[in-house]
Amino acid sequence: MRRPGLLAGALLSALALTLTGCGSGTRTSEPAGAAPAADRVEPLASAPAPRLPVTVRSADGRSVEVRSGERIVPLTGSLSEIVFTLGRGRQVVARDITATFEQAARLPVVTRAHDVSAESVLSLKPTLVLADTTTGPAEAVEQIRAAGIPLVVVEPAKSLADVDRRIDAVAAALGVPGAGGELKSRTDKRIAAARTTAARNGTRPRVAFLYLRGSASVYLLGGAGSGASSLIEAAGAVDAGKESGLSKDFTAITSEALAKAAPDAILVMSKGLASVGGVDGLLKVPGVAETPAGLDRRVVSIDDGVLLNYGPRTDQVLKSLVDQLYAEPKK
Repeated sequence: MRRPGLLAGALLSALALTLTGCGSGTRTSEPAGAAPAADRVEPLASAPAPRLPVTVRSADGRSVEVRSGERIVPLTGSLSEIVFTLGRGRQVVARDITATFEQAARLPVVTRAHDVSAESVLSLKPTLVLADTTTGPAEAVEQIRAAGIPLVVVEPAKSLADVDRRIDAVAAALGVPGAGGELKSRTDKRIAAARTTAARNGTRPRVAFLYLRGSASVYLLGGAGSGASSLIEAAGAVDAGKESGLSKDFTAITSEALAKAAPDAILVMSKGLASVGGVDGLLKVPGVAETPAGLDRRVVSIDDGVLLNYGPRTDQVLKSLVDQLYAEPKK
């Protein structure tokens, strides 16, 4: 996923093109048929008026003065999620293709595949553009900046430790630092509650994060830099790829790599699971069926649009991971 800055090169456009829906975990032959919960963010109860102008430090080293937050364009789905949750959703005038939640659905899209269209952004006359260091192409970013639009760059998220930092950065740019503090407190408490639930299980299953795009023949096993490690570990589990010695972000799935990882469960994105034909199709990927996870059909599936966002809905991601991971197998 380009936006969290975790997946490389060829993966970026493949994921951006397929981020359009939700999924749920399953141990049956196909993804669960029950209707998923609405894909919505939960704004804070109060929406304080922003205190602007404000000058903030952008992650690219620039000082940026923000004078108005009346027309906001967040260029990643995870940044959109934070803006909406901080109560500034009505001021958002466009979305990136990875902003899949319900409240943003009707906004015009200003990206094509994984590239930002500077012309589309500028046509909406934004007063603030939010990006992260992986936003591209660089020419489009420079074109927006050259037009005199305040553009604040935020460091991408890679782990649970980044949640508060991202909220702080966005809240500061919007001129609502108080709301940022409130959102951090709410999010931290909910994440802590999910961690506590995980700790009660007392076991440490081995979980392998697989990145799948069947239509592009992309089948990868996550390593230490995949971005999923902190979630897996917060759920009381062991990142099987990382533990098996994979230091890279991802490596091609092989029978040998999976045998060494020996996962008790497999974590996937919902669209990735669908792209290979559900659990039945996943078991046809070389090496998967022979793992403990494959033998037990133990697959945890979480919506592409939130799994690696590390934002206000990360507690829901962690709770879903815990609930699915420790659920009793279906007979």
